[in-house]
Amino acid sequence: MSASIELVVNGRTVTALEGSTVATALINASELGFRASPQDDVRAPLCGMGICYECRVTIDGLAHQRACMTRVRAGMNVVTAVLK
Repeated sequence: MSASIELVVNGRTVTALEGSTVATALINASELGFRASPQDDVRAPLCGMGICYECRVTIDGLAHQRACMTRVRAGMNVVTAVLK
């Protein structure tokens, strides 16, 4: 069984299972908009395997990281381009 870890998403602390992806952690935390298109349409994961790039977020200050391809780490700071 995986341990729970905490990370920060858009300024709030959320819990995720160790080994899960950032995309999974965001969806489980009800963060359903990951970025905005040039036309300001809300975008979120589509393929789940790193091909579509719809899940890009900023992780620990590094922009355009694919949330579906990145594993969560304790203390990670994730910012989406679609803030509530």
